[in-house]
Amino acid sequence: MSVPVELPALRSRIGEYGAVAYVVTVSEQGTAHVVSAEVRVDGERLLVPTGRTTRRNLEANASLTLLWPPGPDPAYSMLVDAVVVALSDDPAVAAVEPRSAVLHRVAAAPGAGPGCVPVAGS
Repeated sequence: MSVPVELPALRSRIGEYGAVAYVVTVSEQGTAHVVSAEVRVDGERLLVPTGRTTRRNLEANASLTLLWPPGPDPAYSMLVDAVVVALSDDPAVAAVEPRSAVLHRVAAAPGAGPGCVPVAGS
């Protein structure tokens, strides 16, 4: 079983990177679906708006990845792997629990640095 990420460090990183992230889900056929969404922190969960296709994918496979483009340090984007714990109907929102979070080095970023930096608590 995965252990949820403690949100204090992640909450701080979301504050740095901003609320808008790309949401990556996978269809039953195994194809990726990517949309942008405004992610909100709610207690120990993240709230992710869902459209028709994203919701259908999450009903079939509760795992998703959130990708924040490079933020304050242009050498790193942020990736959060999460699992849906609840789907609401109005408005269409998925409550998700983060399972792991890393800062991932952007290809061809100038300078030297590690490929991935775990977000504390993940």
